[in-house]
Amino acid sequence: MAGTPSFADRHIGPRAQDLERMLAEVGVSDLDALIRSTVPAAILTETELALPGPLDEEEVLVRLREIAAGNRPMRSMIGLGYYGTVTPPVVARNVLENPAWYTSYTPYQPEISQGRLEALLNFQTMVADLTGMEVANASLLDEGTAAAEAMAMARRLDRTERRVLVVDPDCLPQTVAVVETRAEPLGIEVRVGDPSSFEAETDFAVLVQYPGASGVVTDHRAMAGRANTEGVAVIVAADLLALTLLEAPGAWGADIVVGSAQRFGVPMGFGGPHAGYIATWTRNVRALPGRLVGVSVDSGGRRAYRLALQTREQHIRRERATSNVCTAQVLLAVIAGFYGLWHGPEGLKAIGERVHAHAGRLRAGLDAAGVKVEGDSWFDTLTVRTDHRAEEILGRAVERGINLRKIDADRVGIACDEVTSSEEVEALCEVFGASAPPEYPTGIPQGLRRATPFMTHPVFSRYRSEHEMLRYMRLLADKDLALDRTMIPLGSCTMKLNATTEMVPITWPEFADLHPFAPPGQTLGFKTLIDELESMLVEITGYDAVSLQPNAGSQGEFAGLLAIRAYHRSRGESGRDICLIPESAHGTNAASAVMAGLRVVVVACDDHGNVDVVDLRAKLNDHRDRVAAIMVTYPSTHGVFEEGIVEVCDLVHEAGGQVYVDGANLNALVGTAKPGWFGADVSHLNLHKTFTIPHGGGGPGVGPIGVKQHLAPFLPNHPLRPDAGPPTGVGPIAAAPWGSAGILPIPWVYLMLMGPAGLRRATQAAILAANYVARRVSAAFPILYTGAGGWVAHECIIDLRPVTRETGISAEDVAKRLADYGFHAPTLSFPVMGTLMVEPTESESLEELDRFCEAMLAIRAEIDRVAAGEWPSDDNPLVNAPHTIEDIAGEWTHPYTRWEALYPVDGLRGRVYVTPVSRIDGAAGDRHLVCACPPLEAYASG
Repeated sequence: MAGTPSFADRHIGPRAQDLERMLAEVGVSDLDALIRSTVPAAILTETELALPGPLDEEEVLVRLREIAAGNRPMRSMIGLGYYGTVTPPVVARNVLENPAWYTSYTPYQPEISQGRLEALLNFQTMVADLTGMEVANASLLDEGTAAAEAMAMARRLDRTERRVLVVDPDCLPQTVAVVETRAEPLGIEVRVGDPSSFEAETDFAVLVQYPGASGVVTDHRAMAGRANTEGVAVIVAADLLALTLLEAPGAWGADIVVGSAQRFGVPMGFGGPHAGYIATWTRNVRALPGRLVGVSVDSGGRRAYRLALQTREQHIRRERATSNVCTAQVLLAVIAGFYGLWHGPEGLKAIGERVHAHAGRLRAGLDAAGVKVEGDSWFDTLTVRTDHRAEEILGRAVERGINLRKIDADRVGIACDEVTSSEEVEALCEVFGASAPPEYPTGIPQGLRRATPFMTHPVFSRYRSEHEMLRYMRLLADKDLALDRTMIPLGSCTMKLNATTEMVPITWPEFADLHPFAPPGQTLGFKTLIDELESMLVEITGYDAVSLQPNAGSQGEFAGLLAIRAYHRSRGESGRDICLIPESAHGTNAASAVMAGLRVVVVACDDHGNVDVVDLRAKLNDHRDRVAAIMVTYPSTHGVFEEGIVEVCDLVHEAGGQVYVDGANLNALVGTAKPGWFGADVSHLNLHKTFTIPHGGGGPGVGPIGVKQHLAPFLPNHPLRPDAGPPTGVGPIAAAPWGSAGILPIPWVYLMLMGPAGLRRATQAAILAANYVARRVSAAFPILYTGAGGWVAHECIIDLRPVTRETGISAEDVAKRLADYGFHAPTLSFPVMGTLMVEPTESESLEELDRFCEAMLAIRAEIDRVAAGEWPSDDNPLVNAPHTIEDIAGEWTHPYTRWEALYPVDGLRGRVYVTPVSRIDGAAGDRHLVCACPPLEAYASG
């Protein structure tokens, strides 16, 4: 309709008149002039992207409905780690579809993240209880990568030189493949064979599936006992629902337990996103990968949660990090945790009993009809022999609307789940010429029926009515700051608008209810969506091919480096094993390089934050025949468009290396420059940053890679879906063929809504917003790095170090004080200690940008009062921040007023959000590590 704002107009925060004011502030005439001033001419492209769109919001959903119609959601009884489940409506509406949960950021600032941290602690406690272990982390990416992380963890814990992992042949095939992909660069041999046949002299760990992929419940107690005695780690990949009936692995000798929480209320989504899990004993906790929520206290002595031990450990330990995992699956872990709270231990056990009963009734019917079923034990899955009629049986099941698993020409697999009905069991019996009897046996072996109690903490029985659950969810959400409340100006993390229209399709059954290994003819809609999204990303980046399999940016890094490594090997240059990484790089870069079997050599940065070309030349000369790649972030992690990026690429190519451009900052390039055109060979693309998939409190993420043609043969592939990658690929790096496919409609909708002109304008607005903020706050705080002409890219670094030297007020004090102003803090002390990195994004309005700038200027005035001696250096609003209502209402002995603490600027009068806790003592929490729910009386304060 004429005169109606386009989607791009609503996505980009500043209005036309606001853009004029911002342009005047930074001193350029228009957006095109700004881009010509900031983006180096050598890489700038002003050719419009050849992309479809823009469509309006109604049109895009109509088009996506047409694509979705190509998917046929059948009743899936394929199993292999993916099952039908019911997301409780109270969880679906109030978490999955609630921006208070899906737009929040990783809880690095714990004072404003207490709600999601508590929800994650519930998840950790649930997983630890079900597995019988002492501690679980806050989720991993999926079951396959969790098993791979457990392998690496076990190897780190082993004090010998043993390099062999024995893998149970009954493990999920995708898990075996992911583990093999991860093992090879680390020099670990994977031997698939009888787990009880391990040799302690050579084998450092054993990986078993419980129950097995075949459905058989193997009694591993004797094997585990011998392994425990001989110092061989026992890794168990376990089904959480099965553990409601089966004895916990921790009770019979497991050292590490991994798996997926998918069947706890999270839709299959064609493979993801789902929360993987890992659990272990407290003695191993410092080797645990990923994130761990722990309990500490705040400055007032109140219980408080925070990330413990591993928090941003890649940025500290870099190539010595325990893993490259930089994100979790927080939103999905939260959903699974609420599913556990909703059902409680007795409800989960009842679901498990019902699933087991359906499988038992099916087994009894097949046995009575003389149909051969493998094994004498089961939980939910049966492997059935068909007299070489597997295809016929599969076809007959499809006629009844049911997908089964084809194992080979003779065998099919049948998996029951939460949504299996008695009618389906009867229909399946008919497929085999049998009938389902009313009586059925148990398939749980003697001695393996669960005796270990689980989920005994009162939190798992307290919120059973919907009214109470609803209020608990609201209570937790109200403790947090997310994008639905305020700007989150995090540098390098691009916290932009996640439009509601983009979120709508992810719950459509055509996308949500598809099994990743469903027959290709039933998933044509996803094929169309994936092909179109890959094509659009190819056009945006200038690469020749894209793989959507990596389900996090860190996994994209790993996949890209594996492609580079495989490319060199294909040319007979396996000696190229050095990865050059600038000292300013994201910490995951170094960790990923080590995972990919490369050795890290650090390249210095100059005084302006650029890659030091002189040092680069020296490193290339020192290691010329061994250089595999350089990993650079562009624009740089310092927020600068480096003028020398083309020269950097040329130098590395002349030395025989490849160029990896970290795509974390692609929000500054879309429509203005293409990495594949200015010299890069591969990049990962954070769809949860540039392309609007929400961060979800720390996940899900999607980190696909784009590559030039010569690297395309080495993209990830998948053993169960030959169409998911090249036959010469490096193997799978995620359990599902297309990773977190269930959320791919989000970036597809975003791109179709924005269209080529809208995408370029978004980039221009993001760069303008960063320069506007930098100009406005520069009178109060120095901007650490700028490019040619004094410009920044899409983010800027505010340098607090001079203030700290003069007054003792630290960057952390400013970050915490910003919470009193109603803001999430910028990125703290990365990439430079003692600084704040700010990225405003294009979707923040001028009013919000000004509110942030005014907060920073007001904080500067507060610092000046400390410097003048008006407030003591150890008792002022900054070092005491953030302030809680209890602080304000209690005894007041500070030299500043309650009003100055709570309402530092007039615009906060009537404010709604106040932090639930004050400054948290992280060190105390690490000294007294508690990673499970505290006693119920601790919740008395709410």
